[in-house]
Amino acid sequence: MSHADESHVLIDTFLDALWLERGASDHTLTAYRHDLAAWVERLGETGGSLLAPGDAALPAWLDERRAAGYRLRSNARLLSSLRSFYRWALSESRTDRDPLADVRLPRVRPNLPDTLEEAEVERLLAAPDLSTDLGLRDRAMLEVLYGCGLRVSELVGLTVDAVNLRQGVLRVRGKGDKDRLVPLGEEAVHWVSRYLRTARGALIADITRPALFPGRGDNCMTRQAFWHRIKAHARTAGITRPLSPHTLRHAFATHLLNHGANLRVVQLLLGHSDLSTTQIYTHVAQARLEALHADHHPRG
Repeated sequence: MSHADESHVLIDTFLDALWLERGASDHTLTAYRHDLAAWVERLGETGGSLLAPGDAALPAWLDERRAAGYRLRSNARLLSSLRSFYRWALSESRTDRDPLADVRLPRVRPNLPDTLEEAEVERLLAAPDLSTDLGLRDRAMLEVLYGCGLRVSELVGLTVDAVNLRQGVLRVRGKGDKDRLVPLGEEAVHWVSRYLRTARGALIADITRPALFPGRGDNCMTRQAFWHRIKAHARTAGITRPLSPHTLRHAFATHLLNHGANLRVVQLLLGHSDLSTTQIYTHVAQARLEALHADHHPRG
């Protein structure tokens, strides 16, 4: 077996451990595999090996990547992937030292997520045509997405039995197949109830199918299909700023903090395993306060 083949077997073992022990998502595993495969390819060009790359190998590669126009954030993600691998290799006695222990990058300032003002959210929620079954479905989906702070993948994967309208809660399956209970809120309860009463039966051929929000073929709607619907409703609402599939999730968290919610509560509602992930929204709230001060204060 060649050095490259041995390296890829080792990478597969690491990724299996990452999935089993941490419940890493497919997206995370794909990113790690991409970074580690690129590292193995680089080491093949320079004569190093995965478990003995040499102390200067990564700094030299990072310098070349910077010169080639790679952004600091891209290099920081690469370094994070490689660090995780070598820490695992050290813990599993695959190597006796971490070759990246002394490698550092300048601190990356977090990108503030795109979000919407509360008035813009209200316009977006009101955009679907409620005279149609599809419009009622979309209104219910938007209300749940914003009212519960879900990821789009979590929203489209909801099943009928995940909703308890009487108690006003939603059982959500998030990253790593971890379940969490999220309050629905009065508005979301109202719109989901109305949708189930009047529209879902017309949109699904087999009423016993589990999808709460069916797309084609009575299956759960795809993320891409719902994202297309969001963009169409944003145009109807006159929203011109760039949107992302997570825009309403970001708005949910930011608006909660703006109204005094505790950061740890927001963490639980979003399903973040690490509080540091949730802290980005404190930066968003602070940026909003600074913008309001600049726009409206006479000394701004």
